[in-house]
Amino acid sequence: MSATRRAEIAAGLARVEERITGACDAAGRAREDVTLIVVTKTRPATDVRLLAELGVRHVAENRDQEAAEKAEACADLPLNWHFVGQLQTNKVRSVANYADYVHSVDRPRLVGALSTAVERRERGPVRCLIQVALEKEQGHGGDRGGVAPDGVPELAAVIGAAPGLVLAGLMTVAPLSGAYAGRPGVAFGRLVEISRDLRRTDPAATMVSAGMSADMEEAVAAGATHVRVGSAVLGVRESLG
Repeated sequence: MSATRRAEIAAGLARVEERITGACDAAGRAREDVTLIVVTKTRPATDVRLLAELGVRHVAENRDQEAAEKAEACADLPLNWHFVGQLQTNKVRSVANYADYVHSVDRPRLVGALSTAVERRERGPVRCLIQVALEKEQGHGGDRGGVAPDGVPELAAVIGAAPGLVLAGLMTVAPLSGAYAGRPGVAFGRLVEISRDLRRTDPAATMVSAGMSADMEEAVAAGATHVRVGSAVLGVRESLG
């Protein structure tokens, strides 16, 4: 692990920390109210080790094969692993072996498969976030992952009844279509409203995962508790082909 790469990552973390702190100050929020999750997709396990050395405790991946390999290579590190990609049921058993959080729960069948897989492993529960597709509120979104806002209560109940799973909160990605397209701040504000409704029946479901490198300030202003940042910390990613 080169000193140059460590310095690059440290500089990226410092820039992101400055942005999050500034956004918290502007919103009148405490800095400790927002958790940084560093998205390490397409980056080597050596980068994950450097992040851990620099104090990062939450990392995320969106492809199971890559995530499983890195999690195994970094099993000695004090990290929380977040799975943030679309999850197919045939990948659930693998994901359950390393994921502490799954941000992309969006259908009952996935809940059932994940529950079964978690019950087979010798680890604690997996914390689940319901992925909300805000564009589906206006009939957009097509096949993009996520449940429509009006489907959140039903899916929350399914997760709440599933052995081995804990409902942690909600996640969204800024919509590319519909009324929220190009308006991430408004979209994230809507997610926070849905979160408030959810907490009336599930008080412990406090996580609001929203915002990435380009729109983390809008997410913090809206009330996000977790931001998922990759390129702003680690640099522009190379394609995996």
